[in-house]
Amino acid sequence: MSGEIRINREALERFCTNVFLKLGLSKAEAADSAEILVAADARGIASHGVGRLWRYENGLKKGIMSGGVQPEILRETPISLVLDARGAMGLSLSKATMAKVIDKAEAVGAAFASIRNSNHFGIAGFYTEMAARRDMIGISMTNTAALGVPTFGRHAMFGTNPIAVSVPAMEGRMFTLDMATTCVTRGKVEVYEREGKSLPLGWAVDTTGKGTVDAHSLLEDMLFQRGGGLLPLGGEGEQFSGYKGYGLAVLVDIMTAVTSGGVFGKSVIDSEATSARVCQFFGAIRLDLFRDPNELKGDMGRLLEELMSAEPAEGCERVYYAGLKEHEAEALSEKIGVPLSAKVAAQLRQIGQDLGVAFPG
Repeated sequence: MSGEIRINREALERFCTNVFLKLGLSKAEAADSAEILVAADARGIASHGVGRLWRYENGLKKGIMSGGVQPEILRETPISLVLDARGAMGLSLSKATMAKVIDKAEAVGAAFASIRNSNHFGIAGFYTEMAARRDMIGISMTNTAALGVPTFGRHAMFGTNPIAVSVPAMEGRMFTLDMATTCVTRGKVEVYEREGKSLPLGWAVDTTGKGTVDAHSLLEDMLFQRGGGLLPLGGEGEQFSGYKGYGLAVLVDIMTAVTSGGVFGKSVIDSEATSARVCQFFGAIRLDLFRDPNELKGDMGRLLEELMSAEPAEGCERVYYAGLKEHEAEALSEKIGVPLSAKVAAQLRQIGQDLGVAFPG
């Protein structure tokens, strides 16, 4: 990739940790936040990685998000937890909440939590894999600023609203489905705008509800809530089942926001400066509720092998299962460094200069 550099993972985490410390986070909050952001880049998910560090810097400086905040426990049982994050760091709070959910599931078999009034939590799959490494099925979701247009609509009524599920297999392998419920994310539209490319027809609609290929106008319209937005998974109308993606997106709002008493739908709004307050949901289910864990993981391994050995279509090299590309990218990042675009590296250097933190490499 033109303009790409590779940075040692530990060095990049250390840099981000020191930036967060300078911005007032505790050591634990800073380390957890850095770990989760860098994990996204290591897996090739640059849209959710350290390129977002400037938003955290801005949010912390303006008090939109805060370190050292103790969330309010709204309700708790042996199998459940509901929190008001009170504007805490979404990354570190989500990791701590998932850890508590896993501990509860360890004791009683399954557990769930929802959070309101939180902030961006990075890649949803980070939290589900925490559970998978403990012989559990992991679930996580978050709502986001309203960017998605419902089937037959013209105004954004829900976010990109990702869902993630992880299930472990033998030898450390796992299935990790981590997906937005819209056709694409806003980040991908931003890439097309930077490169001056037209969007594929079927990704988004304009203010009239008709398909658009104009990335710049779409981004402007979404930012200022003028109408238009991203289409749900499946695309426009009913022919390609866009209503299924629409339903999934609304389901995420229900599980994250309605269960926690938080903000949902069109009321979740980003600004030019920072991200909206959002809601999250986490779950963990012990494998032994169903079967002997090793037997279940053995069957999972055979299923994944079957998928990988499927004959590829003409012109394609191989068949993947959910999470395989990311896990292979992460293994490569451990060997040769985490990939960053030249633009993101320049942003990080500037942030480091402003805060007196040396950028690695």
